[in-house]
Amino acid sequence: MDKAINLRPALDFLIQLQAHNDRDWFEQNRAIYQTAKEQFEQLVNQVIAELRAIEDLGDITAKDCVMRIYRDVRFSKDKSPYRTHFAASIAAGGKKSSRMPYYLHIAPHDQSFLAGGLYMPTAAQLARFREIIDQNAKPFKTLLNHKTFKLLFGELSGENLGEKLKTAPQGYSRDHPEIELLRLKQVIVSRALSDEAVLADTFLAQVVETCAGLKPLLDYLNDRIANID
Repeated sequence: MDKAINLRPALDFLIQLQAHNDRDWFEQNRAIYQTAKEQFEQLVNQVIAELRAIEDLGDITAKDCVMRIYRDVRFSKDKSPYRTHFAASIAAGGKKSSRMPYYLHIAPHDQSFLAGGLYMPTAAQLARFREIIDQNAKPFKTLLNHKTFKLLFGELSGENLGEKLKTAPQGYSRDHPEIELLRLKQVIVSRALSDEAVLADTFLAQVVETCAGLKPLLDYLNDRIANID
């Protein structure tokens, strides 16, 4: 496995962007941005290459996966024009994939993380997840309780897998034995990544290890839910 790309310039650029999130500053520093973006894309290409051993990713490259830095501010009170992080959604089809991806998020001040799961599901996808849990929650809970999974992502349950309804969803009893899972509005698993980890020579290996640990959960969700509209 190759050594990870040095992301120090990328983190430094993002720190400055947080302090100067305006178009004039960005245009004056566009060359620095391009260098930082290219470094992140190189890292993502490394991750894709390593993941091909365990995941069918088709012919994607980093350019298919890396999110735009420009924010859509049309319906937001925050009119800051730029995201202050770099992010990539890694799955067959890239960021436009219908499958649940490995999501890599790089931000300074120890705000980086790698995540995956059922994020912003459609009503049909969420209904299907609840149906699966209602019928047999054991396979899902077994994934969460696997030794390697817990080592990477910690102790997870319906209490800390994402936003939840305040009460039972329609059609389910409040005293259902799996009510905490049924109340979930999303299923998100993440691993925090410190600046020290991001800048370490072992960062690529850490990202690949985390993706490998996340894969069983993504497979579980993708096989059952991803193609439901």
